[in-house]
Amino acid sequence: MSHTRWDITDADRAQERYQEARRAYLFGKAVRDRRTSLGMTQTQLAARAGMTQAAVSRLEHGGSTPTIPLLERLATALDSTLHLDIAPHSGLSVTFTSEAA
Repeated sequence: MSHTRWDITDADRAQERYQEARRAYLFGKAVRDRRTSLGMTQTQLAARAGMTQAAVSRLEHGGSTPTIPLLERLATALDSTLHLDIAPHSGLSVTFTSEAA
C-alpha cells in the first residue's frame, strides 16, 4: 500500500487562497468548539442564529466565509463575545468567550 504525503511549502502558505482557507477553517473551528462546549447541536445553533443546519455545517468545516452581520448573529446565538485578532504576517486568532467572562 502506498501513501502520499502532502508537504505544504512556505510558497503555498503565502498564497492568498491558502490564507483564505486557513482563516475559514480557524473561524469554523472556533464556532464548533464554542457550540460543543455549550452542548448545543448544529440544528439548535442554526435556529438561534437564523440559518440552516447545512449552513452551520459548511461554516464549521471552513466551507464559507462569514459576513459581519452573521458574525454578530453567531456571537449572540452562542451567548459569547467574539474576538478576532488579525495582524499582518502573524495570522488570525478567533475566540468566543462567555458573555459572563
